[in-house]
Amino acid sequence: MSLMDWSKYRESLMGRIGELGKLSPDSVGGYMMASGAGAKTGHLNEKTRQLISLAVAVTTRCDGCISVHSQKAVENGATKDEIAEALGVAIAMNAGAALVYSARALDAVDAAK
Repeated sequence: MSLMDWSKYRESLMGRIGELGKLSPDSVGGYMMASGAGAKTGHLNEKTRQLISLAVAVTTRCDGCISVHSQKAVENGATKDEIAEALGVAIAMNAGAALVYSARALDAVDAAK
């Protein structure tokens, strides 16, 4: 059972982004330039970039990003095991961020005394 129809969602999203591109071409063009910049250096292969993108998509809670980068990861040869490992990094990073911000909260509590 799937939580949602990711293909239909991705298709609808791309249509809306296309519409936004017509209304604000520089905004979408700027995103496209930034999105493709890493590939130009050639230090990481596309599969690795997509695994990183998918992990970041999870940490930023971006369903559209998850939809696009999960498809691209699979298209570039990422296995389900590799994707699960990348998602494990995302889980750890979110837990780490909560840990760091918990320390900050305690600091704020101490400052409030």
